[in-house]
Amino acid sequence: MFYARFMANLTHADLVREYARLEYIEPAKARQESTIRIVAGDVQKAVRLSNRVPLVCQALKSRKFLNENHLILEKWEGPPSGISTTVTFIYRLLDEGQQPSAKPPEWPFLRLRGIAKEVFSDLGGGEEFLRKEREQFYGPGEGS
Repeated sequence: MFYARFMANLTHADLVREYARLEYIEPAKARQESTIRIVAGDVQKAVRLSNRVPLVCQALKSRKFLNENHLILEKWEGPPSGISTTVTFIYRLLDEGQQPSAKPPEWPFLRLRGIAKEVFSDLGGGEEFLRKEREQFYGPGEGS
């Protein structure tokens, strides 16, 4: 039995990662598949953990698991919390020499940062611009 064989030497998270590697990753590589689907509840049940869904989900999306197995977590399906026996992780296999990016993808909104820097500098800076706008908010003759 898988669980008894490894229990003495591995943490629960290590046990989850090792089980996923042996039962999902290696067979998918042997079949030359490019994607792998793992359901958290199936792994929890197979390694005989009880009420440890957060641990299982964390182990299956950990940087350690992704790097060791040359995976990219494409997406996960399930409740917004991301913690449930129904959560399905969908991975893409990378070539053996290829490593997942250590840096998470950039949030598109961050590319807008500083976009109006020159405009505000011509107006005396952002704070000065806002102060003038507040002073003129109600228009001439209208009180605050």
